[in-house]
Amino acid sequence: MSSQNVYDILKERGFIEQATNEEEVRKLLGEESVTFYIGFDPTADSLTAGHFLTVMAMSHMQKAGHRPIALVGGGTGMVGDPSHRTDMRQMMTIDTIEHNVNCFKQQLSRFIEFGEDKAIIVNNADWLRKLNYIDFIRDVGVHFSVNRMLTAECFKSRMEKGLSFFEFNYMLMQSYDFLELNRRYNCKMQLGGSDQWSNIIGGVELIRRMDQKDAYGLTFKLLTTSEGIKMGKTQKGAVWLDPKKTTPYEFYQYWRNVADSDVEKCLALLTFLPMDEVRKLGALEGSEINKAKEILAYEVTNIVHGEEEAKKAQEASRALFAGGASGGSIPTTTMDKSTFENGLNILDALVNLKLAPSKSEARRLVQQGGVKVNDAKVETIEHNLTINDFSDNKLLIQKGKKVFHQIELN
Repeated sequence: MSSQNVYDILKERGFIEQATNEEEVRKLLGEESVTFYIGFDPTADSLTAGHFLTVMAMSHMQKAGHRPIALVGGGTGMVGDPSHRTDMRQMMTIDTIEHNVNCFKQQLSRFIEFGEDKAIIVNNADWLRKLNYIDFIRDVGVHFSVNRMLTAECFKSRMEKGLSFFEFNYMLMQSYDFLELNRRYNCKMQLGGSDQWSNIIGGVELIRRMDQKDAYGLTFKLLTTSEGIKMGKTQKGAVWLDPKKTTPYEFYQYWRNVADSDVEKCLALLTFLPMDEVRKLGALEGSEINKAKEILAYEVTNIVHGEEEAKKAQEASRALFAGGASGGSIPTTTMDKSTFENGLNILDALVNLKLAPSKSEARRLVQQGGVKVNDAKVETIEHNLTINDFSDNKLLIQKGKKVFHQIELN
């Protein structure tokens, strides 16, 4: 067990929103190695920047000697959590869910140590898909008051639009997960985003009613900007942890571009830097705050994609921000947005920007792996530059190690 109580670490870093009983939870985490779980619904084949906050909390818990269970919702994913949704989720096939579950397992193992007496991954399909409906409603459903469920935030907000009975079961299923994990692995605590509070309380009470045992819940603040908008979204959609969906360069740029007022919070929640350093960096003002943003972007990219990718993204970003890898100002060409609506072939772009004297020379450059767009290697001469490649109306082409050229949309 770590000498410092992990509850204090999480609190100081700004994770904690609510606890079932702060004193009891803190005492428990200080006295024993606690098995806890966090649930991930496999609605996509990659985790997002939003999930990353809970993954960091999981990592802090494991470092302090507690045992994580990553519960992937192969069963609950077939229903979909109504929390914070205005409509029903898309139904997914079992094959899609299984594929997504396997992708999550791979990603999580980068941040959490799995193995004997370490973290485990469990799929709630193992028990939920086998349930007999009548037995479930008799044994579990009897402990839930419909009146109380209707006062839960996740249901209240949906009452006007309509809430199907199908989704209404979600709270029962998640509560039952906690009961199963408690029985199978002596899991005493559930952690989750603040939108999971009602579901977590459901599980805590179900364990108390059915097995007369104590269980605990802890929720985290959602990752939002200082204006209260959810972070991890760009014009192109979510910021993914999968490098094929969001390149390490785009990922780095996202954190490099956060608002000044969000830098300290992101450093505290999404890096392992000591809090003294976090406060120092967060207190920087004016153009100095860019130093803190660069450290934030580097640290988060390093945790998610590794040191090599973080360094590459940092170099490309510095070229973009500071102007050229060798310190001179980076050449920039302004082009019309319409040029990229149907895609501009990479060979034409290289010739137009005078990065290659001819198409045949451009072809050779690409085939030898000497061209990158936004720090991602161009693999084929058929590659087209499109509107989606631009971030804040800018795109960075790199030739070899040191030649950079920026395209800006007008």
